[in-house]
Amino acid sequence: MPLLPGKKAPYFKDKALVGGDATKLTPDNAFKDVSLDDYKGKWLVFFFYPLDFTFVCPTELASFGKAYDDFKKMGAEVLAASTDSHFSHFGWRTSEPKLKSLPFPILADFTRRVASDYGVLKEETGYALRGLFIIDPEGAVQYSVVHPEIAGRNVDEIKRVLAALQTGENTPCDWEPGQDTL
Repeated sequence: MPLLPGKKAPYFKDKALVGGDATKLTPDNAFKDVSLDDYKGKWLVFFFYPLDFTFVCPTELASFGKAYDDFKKMGAEVLAASTDSHFSHFGWRTSEPKLKSLPFPILADFTRRVASDYGVLKEETGYALRGLFIIDPEGAVQYSVVHPEIAGRNVDEIKRVLAALQTGENTPCDWEPGQDTL
């Protein structure tokens, strides 16, 4: 069943690899528990990607990393997730040059429960599709989109949709921040 706008976001709590400078991460400081409760009162851009150590995924995480300050200025947090373990996330972040200074955490959904709860688990492969959810400060899903493995997302479009949602008004097709609402 899809997560329709206005529905409560499914709860999650799992281990995550922290954001920050990957050159300073050690097994002793790299992990923390992250839950949906950590984002109460904030907008959350929560996105799934298929797998660590792949081709499209590092480009997406790097793009979200570059836009992180924009999301923060919009009052939003960013959280990535895949069905890899937190150890895999650690190995990937510390070896992939594009991810050395990733500012947001990566949730380890090793049990695949979170991807399943959010409706993005691809059963035949055991990993998540490129699902993205914008969750409002009250914990309701306000936007969702799912891409296949081969198609990377457009972070500027996600920022545009977040800005539109934050107006609380109707926005026309092709609306851009700063333009009139309906």
